[in-house]
Amino acid sequence: MTGMRMTDILFIKTSSLGDVIHHMPAVTEARRQYPDAHIAWVVEEAFAPLARLHPGVSTVIPVASRRWRRAPFAASTWREVGAFRAAVRARSYDAVIDTQGLARTALIARAARGTRYGYDTASVRERVAAWFYDRTFRVGRQLHAIERNRVLTALALGYTMRFPPDYGLQERIAQMPGHYAVLLHATAQAGKEWPEANWIALGGQIAARGIEVLLPWGNDRERDRAERLKAAIPGARVPARQPLDAVAAMLAGARFVVGVDTGLVHLAAALNVPLVAIFTGSVPALTGPVGTAPLAVVGAQGLVPSVGEVAKALVQVEAEASR
Repeated sequence: MTGMRMTDILFIKTSSLGDVIHHMPAVTEARRQYPDAHIAWVVEEAFAPLARLHPGVSTVIPVASRRWRRAPFAASTWREVGAFRAAVRARSYDAVIDTQGLARTALIARAARGTRYGYDTASVRERVAAWFYDRTFRVGRQLHAIERNRVLTALALGYTMRFPPDYGLQERIAQMPGHYAVLLHATAQAGKEWPEANWIALGGQIAARGIEVLLPWGNDRERDRAERLKAAIPGARVPARQPLDAVAAMLAGARFVVGVDTGLVHLAAALNVPLVAIFTGSVPALTGPVGTAPLAVVGAQGLVPSVGEVAKALVQVEAEASR
């Protein structure tokens, strides 16, 4: 245990989904170090159901910055902004930790009452953000995102990391594996996509084994893509859009998950579901999935893996999971 006394801690990590999941091990460690502290988390409203699943979080403070940007001058926006600011300032915190490192999240930190901690100008994602913190720390940009969050939090709260990353979700979401697979085909960035023909070929192989294929989606474009894949994969199903806590339960019950580099892939890893992650437009060493269940990453930035490569990785993951 540390000698510092912390009774109130505020984390600011608002988005995106992968970033929110990557922050969870830091929350787990903070709770382990300060079991009696009140830990609050400012997070984008769409991700609030997931943040509430973490047993170490006392209070979730939703922020609607994405929605507010669509109507910045509306009276309702100003009322919501005022209510949000009041919620952030409702307590005085021993530590306000911005692990996002953006100008907008630094402004949220500035609005909070307490000592503000963040990355220094050499470490932060947007240099201007560092100007708003009371104390800054240098954290290597070459580290995986999970480690950056953990290191910053440990430095701010004055403890030494001693345990492997723990997302903290297992005690809230635990299901026996079902007889279905989840294919996470959807991503907001075209450079991270895997061709539809590849998904159809892989999905057909999975369906031929008698395993139901689920194709979740998050917006209209992704739903259209899911419906096209469903039409070509025997017995595939496109589930209704659900809040993130329900999606988490669906992933937790999967026999395995195959997906591109998207937030739900990181959620599957956090839930310790056997996983094959397909990388085509990003660097796995910096943002790849991390979990304790069997996991394989295929592809790399600028390299699109074949159906055969993904299928081979899936065989290996399933074999390891069955041991």
